[in-house]
Amino acid sequence: MNAAVKPDTLRPSGFGLPDERELRDRMRKELPADTFKTQSWRVIWFLPLQLVIWGGIATILVAGLPWYANLLVGLVVGHTIGSQALLAHEVLHGSLGMSKRWQNFFGWLGFGPLIVPPEFWRKWHNVVHHGHTNMGDSDPDSFGTERRYKVDPKQKKFTKLAPGSGTWYSYLFLTYSFTFHAQLVLWFQAKKRKPFRGMNRRRAIIQSFICVAVWLVLAAVSGPLALFTVLVPFMVANALGQGYILTNHFLRPQSATNNPLDNSMSVRTWPLLDRLHYRFSHHIEHHFFPKMASNKAPRVRAWLEQNYADRYVAPSHWQAIKLLYSTPRVYRSATELVDPCNPERTFDLMPLQHSMSAAARQT
Repeated sequence: MNAAVKPDTLRPSGFGLPDERELRDRMRKELPADTFKTQSWRVIWFLPLQLVIWGGIATILVAGLPWYANLLVGLVVGHTIGSQALLAHEVLHGSLGMSKRWQNFFGWLGFGPLIVPPEFWRKWHNVVHHGHTNMGDSDPDSFGTERRYKVDPKQKKFTKLAPGSGTWYSYLFLTYSFTFHAQLVLWFQAKKRKPFRGMNRRRAIIQSFICVAVWLVLAAVSGPLALFTVLVPFMVANALGQGYILTNHFLRPQSATNNPLDNSMSVRTWPLLDRLHYRFSHHIEHHFFPKMASNKAPRVRAWLEQNYADRYVAPSHWQAIKLLYSTPRVYRSATELVDPCNPERTFDLMPLQHSMSAAARQT
């Protein structure tokens, strides 16, 4: 347990209870058995996704469309690359079954364009993030505690890039930060931190360079059209993923128990987008059952809303993004955010537990 997170300070109104195993057991018992079965047939979705991506790039290169049409096609290509990564996320968790070799194949399709080798993603996301979700400075996907910035004040500059810092360039953060953060984890955290031991870091670095080379070749072939075949799709794909990932945890307290009801957040979005994004909005549900197919996640949401409405937090996606950009990113305590560049600027996370809960939505 990280010293920054003390369980006794995390238990007002049933918050911070170490009952995640009990909840999983109850849901497995009370929900239909097929909720947790692998669904290999869903791999077929990669076919239309690949057709849209490569068909869109080919259209931009050969159709001679006006710039605004190329921009529209580029946006569609980027959105599809981002959606494909969300599906690959499921594959690499094992929700579609298959051998590890086939999982890696589809993992390359989904994460290769974002310059994230699948074996590296497994270690980073499946093992380290899921095993240390919002735990002090242990979660590689968190900006961590104030202590980190006191030990190394130079890191304060990095927080200025992030949503909530108030800088003009923080509004560009979503458009590149998934790939940027992945490389920071690969080059620095994976080199120094014990949870990454056993990963072939050198191979992952070489594979990342190969991914970059593919983008560079496409840029060279595209010439000036690379704006629409490379830059726009890359930015849109990053923004799509980060629009979910950053809201999944950054507005939740740090956790001592790794209980998804405490350290994770789901969001509510338009039904059509929810399907196109493979229900990545159901993130509490995913952290309870990482190997569950996403099309079954609404069952888990309904169960949690019925049984734990006061603890289940799921605001609208737009509300979550607005809050993300109006709050600091570093933890002063388990439940309080602080801006390390302006220590007087703080934000108490606990009121959100009630105002964004399913119980508040039901009243």
